[in-house]
Amino acid sequence: MNLRQNLILIGMPGSGKSTIGRLIAQKLDWPYLDTDQMIKDQQQRPLQEILDSIGVGAFIRLEATIVSSLVGEQQVIATGGSVVLDAPAMRHLRDLGRIVYLDVPLPKIERRLWNIKTRGIVIKKHQSIRDIYHIRRPLYERYADRIQSASGLSAQQIADEIVAWYSDSSETV
Repeated sequence: MNLRQNLILIGMPGSGKSTIGRLIAQKLDWPYLDTDQMIKDQQQRPLQEILDSIGVGAFIRLEATIVSSLVGEQQVIATGGSVVLDAPAMRHLRDLGRIVYLDVPLPKIERRLWNIKTRGIVIKKHQSIRDIYHIRRPLYERYADRIQSASGLSAQQIADEIVAWYSDSSETV
């Protein structure tokens, strides 16, 4: 396997990883993988139901197991927002490909996540979106090969910028 030949999206819930991931996969003509969807398929139930039944800690371990099982190349992988909470899973993703953090401003995330009680977000009962944003943002930045600003751009423009960056960076590896 040619290491680091996948494109991996990380970021907050509601940052557009799934939407932008599909656009990138279409543009590159690569398969698209969504780790949240893989978890739902394996467990045969919605993310919120899984979280409610097994709790935050067990969910993070389940997510890490799914992510650590990923193999292959020339894929676009959209991850769950909480994947950065597991360092071994992130090391595996780094080995698999180039990681792009979709950086969306907190106010926009808060507007998009009106359904935090039902969306399947890894969040403790006493935490807010603001709390998890401040915890996770430094982790997203640490693991990212590219921090992609999403301010003022359409999903298609963001996808185009990421594909251009990935194509340029692939030529220099």
